Amino acid sequence: MNKILSVACIGAIFVALGIAADEKPAKGDAAKGKEIAEQCGACHAFEGDEKKMGPSLAGLFKRDKLKNGAKVTDASVKKLINEGGNGMPAYADMLSDEEKAHVLAFLKTI
Repeated sequence: MNKILSVACIGAIFVALGIAADEKPAKGDAAKGKEIAEQCGACHAFEGDEKKMGPSLAGLFKRDKLKNGAKVTDASVKKLINEGGNGMPAYADMLSDEEKAHVLAFLKTI
């Protein structure tokens, strides 16, 4: 009975997060991500540590934590892109999951 409840709870968590059990993260293309991220360049630098309206994104995936204290992972960065915050607009409805995967791929290269 406990095993059934555990499986049901895990399934409910996947459903709540919108993740299918066999779903693989979208594979991004860094070149396409660079093109999409050009719009981010108005507020974020991609080289050096220049702070514009937002922090520089250079070396983002080499950092331990985001400015909000969250560990830097695909999921935490995607959540920030989706929800925005602290002056950054939410891009949940502005970018497709595929476009976000491309942006993440690009951010890993800088």
